Amino acid sequence: MSCEASELNRDRQYCELCGKMDNLLKCGRCRNSFYCSKEHQKQDWKKHKLVCKEAKKGQSLSQPLVQPAVQPAEHEPHQLCGAEKEGEPQKTPAEPECNSASQSADDPGPFNLPADGERMRDFITPADGSGSMSDTKQTRDGIKTNGQTKSRPQKFAMEYIVPCMNKHGICVVDNFLGEDRGLCILEEVKSLYDTGRFTDGQLVSQKSDSSKDIRGDKITWIEGKEPGCEKIGFLMSRVDDLVRHCNGKLGNYKINGRTKAMVACYPGNGTGYVRHVDNPNGDGRCVTCIYYLNRNWDAKDHGGLLRIFPEGKAQFADIEPRFDRLLFFWSDRRNPHEVQPAFSTRYAITVWYFDAEERARAKEKYLTGAGEKGVKVELNKPSEV
Repeated sequence: MSCEASELNRDRQYCELCGKMDNLLKCGRCRNSFYCSKEHQKQDWKKHKLVCKEAKKGQSLSQPLVQPAVQPAEHEPHQLCGAEKEGEPQKTPAEPECNSASQSADDPGPFNLPADGERMRDFITPADGSGSMSDTKQTRDGIKTNGQTKSRPQKFAMEYIVPCMNKHGICVVDNFLGEDRGLCILEEVKSLYDTGRFTDGQLVSQKSDSSKDIRGDKITWIEGKEPGCEKIGFLMSRVDDLVRHCNGKLGNYKINGRTKAMVACYPGNGTGYVRHVDNPNGDGRCVTCIYYLNRNWDAKDHGGLLRIFPEGKAQFADIEPRFDRLLFFWSDRRNPHEVQPAFSTRYAITVWYFDAEERARAKEKYLTGAGEKGVKVELNKPSEV
């Protein structure tokens, strides 16, 4: 098995509960499902036993079996998993690194996109019409241009966001609201943080402190109607405007709502979020949208890149969390991603948009996300531009 094939095979393996992609354990019965821990396998067992292959054979499934998920080495194409021990996860054997970041003839490095000559700017554009990302100039205090969307939201959505998402699954908009409004939102976020509104980020169904090893952010959930959160509410209305104009054109999705805004802070000190998938189990979330609030961010010094690993591609996309930058990407297994260690305070606001049909199916199967991620709110009314 080639190194590239092994890497792509690993990209299809996720914890069925939380979406984590590292140090996985494989179900010892069906050998098709993966978990990051014995605890998460037990939490998911009520659902998984309905589809576990051994269940169809009528065997006793009172307890799940786990075994390490082994990535076959290139010189061992038929390597098998080690002996199983019921309920006893084993350590994953060491495997050769197949780093998609390495430069080679077969791996051109950070996400150059398809081999038809298109460049990074094909999914990054300024909302103010000032040119490509590379043309966007920054001053010492942040983005130079005021940056309010000059083109009508409907035109911008249909001519840029829709084709970009349908082609690449990732879309970046720079200078989304402009410096003045961006700074007002940043002040609200800082005020929320300073008044103790943030708590440690949690995983779906997470009941222990082990999530700190997976994600290091602190979060709070905001609807936008709370006192002192009016500018965050304005941001959500503007994003809702774009999504409303895209609706029915983003893949086959019919968006009928979203989550509240998850306001997140990585407090520096090397905090990050390991590679994971937002929606590995079909919980209804179809589009992830992130707005960044970090002035004068320099990834070389501050780290904190969002690295996306588009499914089926050897390349990756590095997204810097720049001030007044808006990011869209598919929430499902097509876009595993990670937040690399941040060494300066890093702020972001994230919402997830729901597909009506997938969310209805998830509600029938009790697969909607736990906590605030599972709470649907209606899109805001069209904002005044």
